[in-house]
Order: sequence, then structure tokens, then C-alpha cells
Amino acid sequence: MRCPYCGGLETQVKDSRPTDDAAAIRRRRVCPDCGGRFTTFERVQLRELMVVKKSGRRVPFERDKLTRSLEIALRKRPVDAERVERMVNGVVRQLESQGEAEIHSAQIGELVMEGLRGLDSVAYVRFASVYRNFREARDFHALIDELGAQEGESGGAEDASAAAPEPPKTPTRP
Repeated sequence: MRCPYCGGLETQVKDSRPTDDAAAIRRRRVCPDCGGRFTTFERVQLRELMVVKKSGRRVPFERDKLTRSLEIALRKRPVDAERVERMVNGVVRQLESQGEAEIHSAQIGELVMEGLRGLDSVAYVRFASVYRNFREARDFHALIDELGAQEGESGGAEDASAAAPEPPKTPTRP
């Protein structure tokens, strides 16, 4: 493994252990040339995936790009990094298990939105606003109404009473 600091080729593994979800091996390395320390991750890759963009262009799938987009959507949200990593692993596993070498970017976006819906509703709205290219406030309203309806279906009586409209007020005379 090449040293990211000096470019030396003779780095040494000092510590190796599985990640919390056992989906990867975390290796702590040191460069004998410059003394630099860094971490690498080793993951199973079932197949080389190509992403077909809306324009028709084909690019290699990048797990790190998926992780960065989730981090942006989840910025300043109280979501544990381990849960994000599990979600990324799940999305990648689903993509690899489809058996297709080429995956449309829309499929990836839908899988991410599905995962975010269960992880954090604010991050879900943030991601959807970029993914679905929202242009007006009513686009946000429609998505939030959809999200509220889904939460209402899974919620209890408290949600239903909170969403019920108030009865009209009758004017009182002095």
C-alpha cells in the first residue's frame, strides 16, 4: 500500500481488525520512510458496478461518493456514524445482489431515499430536494405531506388526533 504522505511503497500493517458490522477489515498502517500513520479498509466487492447517468454516460460506482452524499444530507443531524455505514453497506449489497453490472443512477437514488426515510426524516427531505430537483416550495410541501401520511399510517392514535382539523369556530355575540 502506497503511503499517502511520502509515496513510499513499503508500508507496514500495525493493527488489523474487523469493523463493527464485520463488513470490512480495518488496517492501521505505518510508513517506515516518513513515519506517517494511516488507516485503510478492505471490503468484499462482488462485481464491478457501472452507474448509468441520466445523460447516458457510464461511470464506475464509487462507494465513497455515496457516503459523502449521505454525510451532506445528514449534516448536523443526530445520526450515529455506525448507522450510516450500515445503510451504505445495505445499499451496496442490494446493488451488487441485483446481478446487473450496470445500474441506473435513479435506482441508487431510490434506494438511498428509502434508507434515509427510515433513518432521519430531515435528511430524507434534504436528499430528496436535490435528487428530485425541487424548484418551488410546493415541491417540499408535497414531499412533507407524503412523509407525514406514511408516518401517520405507522403511528398511533396520537398522530391521528394531531393531524385532525379543528372544528370551525362559531362567532359569539357580546
